[in-house]
Amino acid sequence: MRRDETLKILSDHKDDLREKFGVTSIAIFGSTARDEARPDSDVDVLIEIERPAGFFKIARVEFYLEDLLGTDIDLATPGDLRPPIRERIYEDLVHVQ
Repeated sequence: MRRDETLKILSDHKDDLREKFGVTSIAIFGSTARDEARPDSDVDVLIEIERPAGFFKIARVEFYLEDLLGTDIDLATPGDLRPPIRERIYEDLVHVQ
């Protein structure tokens, strides 16, 4: 999926993500953010979410995004990221406006 297409879809649904799940920030990273994704690539998404944000809430966000984008999603929160992966992710990060 192309970067611009992904960002547009996520931007169009940003309010829904906040209202339904408490998502306060959303960004993409990885091959989609670099606009290097292949047809079989997943979309890497980083979210910040209101607390409490347990496993089931995060899973519901992931399923929602997979349905929305029509592809597999790798979903992470800032707390999931450990060095040195965190630094690589932040280099690619493109925030949804």
